[in-house]
Amino acid sequence: MKDFPGTPGTLTALALRLSQCIFAVGSIAAMGTTSSFYNFTAFCYLIASMGLQVIWSFVLALLDAYALVRKKVLHNSVLVSLFVVGDWVTATLSLAAASSSAGITVLYFNDVGSCKFGEECQK
Repeated sequence: MKDFPGTPGTLTALALRLSQCIFAVGSIAAMGTTSSFYNFTAFCYLIASMGLQVIWSFVLALLDAYALVRKKVLHNSVLVSLFVVGDWVTATLSLAAASSSAGITVLYFNDVGSCKFGEECQK
C-alpha cells in the first residue's frame, strides 16, 4: 500500500481523527445546550450519530497514536478494510443526521408558524 497523507498510523491520520472528534463533540454540545432538542427526533438522531462518531474517531485516534509511538505500520489489508467500512458507516449516519436536522431547522423556522396542528408539527 502506498504511503499517502491520512493513511492509518500517520501523523496526518491522527490529526484528522482528532479533528473529527472535536467537531462531533461541538455538534453534540450545540444540540445538548438547547432547551428543547429532545422534542424533535432528528435532533436526537444527530446526537446519537455524533456520539457514535466520537467513539469511532477517538478509538482510531488512539490506534494511530499507538502506531506512531511504537513505529508500527497499519497497512494490513483486513485492518484497512475495517477502517474503510467503519468510516463509510459513520459518514453515512452523519450525513443522514445532518440532512434531517437541517430539514427540521428549515421546518421549524419557516413553516411552523403556518402549522395548524401544533403538537403534530413537532413529531
